[in-house]
Amino acid sequence: MIEPGSVLTLDVEKPTAGGRMLARHHGHVVLVWGAIPGERVTARVDQTKKSVAFASTLDVLSASPDRRDVMADPRCGGNVLAHVAYERQRALKGEIIRDALGRIGRIPLDRAPDVMASPERGYRMRARLHVVNGRLGFYREESHELCDAAATGQLAESTNAWIAAAQETLRSIRPGGVTAVEIAENVTGDERGCHLDLREGTDASAYAALASGLVGLSAQPADSLEAEMLAGRPHVTDVIQVGEGAAAVSLRLTRSVRAFFQGNRFLVTPLLRHVMALVTDGPVVDLYAGGGLFGLGLLAMGAEDVTLVEGDPVSGADLQVNADSYRPRARVERSSVEAFLAGRRSLRPATVIVDPPRTGLSRDAVAGIVAMKPATLVYVSCDAATLARDARVLLDGGYALGEMMALDLFPNTAHVETVVQFVR
Repeated sequence: MIEPGSVLTLDVEKPTAGGRMLARHHGHVVLVWGAIPGERVTARVDQTKKSVAFASTLDVLSASPDRRDVMADPRCGGNVLAHVAYERQRALKGEIIRDALGRIGRIPLDRAPDVMASPERGYRMRARLHVVNGRLGFYREESHELCDAAATGQLAESTNAWIAAAQETLRSIRPGGVTAVEIAENVTGDERGCHLDLREGTDASAYAALASGLVGLSAQPADSLEAEMLAGRPHVTDVIQVGEGAAAVSLRLTRSVRAFFQGNRFLVTPLLRHVMALVTDGPVVDLYAGGGLFGLGLLAMGAEDVTLVEGDPVSGADLQVNADSYRPRARVERSSVEAFLAGRRSLRPATVIVDPPRTGLSRDAVAGIVAMKPATLVYVSCDAATLARDARVLLDGGYALGEMMALDLFPNTAHVETVVQFVR
């Protein structure tokens, strides 16, 4: 048994989901931060769980040619791959997807999928910042230790400037009342809205001064059932060019600060276009539709029959508004995916699109999709492990693996977005 505090010499073998690299010490698996496959490192064991040790690199004895200097704390904002040259990062993420499909889904791939690149700085449109004594920041990986979001490079410089000003304002008001700040921006970065999470019993109106530089600000104490609007309207609007060249049309989407939306401003349009290219002609059902990015994108390009399903009340309200100009070709169902599928077993769409949360598809959801027998399923996944699990069920249910690609929506982090087409 490897004891916490032990210092080990390790030969690093391969990447794993979450950003650690796999090595072995006398047959025991060690997952280590700050290493690159092919390197020899010394590492201190932080903790052990069952038969796995978790460690952090102390010294690099034999460095990879892909190692680069890191100026900021790599554990802040999840930048755990920042020490790896960007091209190698993308290759490692492709290997993580390939490994998950082979190991969990029993789906061997001849090669790892390509991972579309993103600019490494200023890409992030959505962020949740924690507040401690008037300071706003991310938590360091696997801790509640606050760190500087600006140093990660993930946010736009204008966002960092707003955060710095908000900290000064917050300290002059009552810093102890705010526990977190949610920020959402549009793709162009000229609209920014915020939502404040407050402690129980906090007077939300005391924080209206934080609205400077925002299109809208809302707040909600922990003991309140509804958010209070403090200024403007905490929504941002994007106009996304769907299609290319002479065939391009504009898709207008408005979303709440608290609604889910793809987080990378540089890759939203390529992601949308790629998903649309995988859709089969005919009726479409867009599950976990959010504010309507995929389904409404298809309608903007002339699709005749799209049903959009969203159970989250905030995203569902956005979807309702965004779909108005596409009715009656757009049908909005504000219910859980499971409830919708349970009542639509006779529905026969040509294509189903799914963009589930990190937990993937529930058993009822995947069973309902298989029962509808769409010719094509387009699965947008933010977690390789749950994608692999669900892919195995889909293949057992009569589907074959079609096109696959991935996008690096969060450079320098361990996250990767995968788009897989399944064909019946």
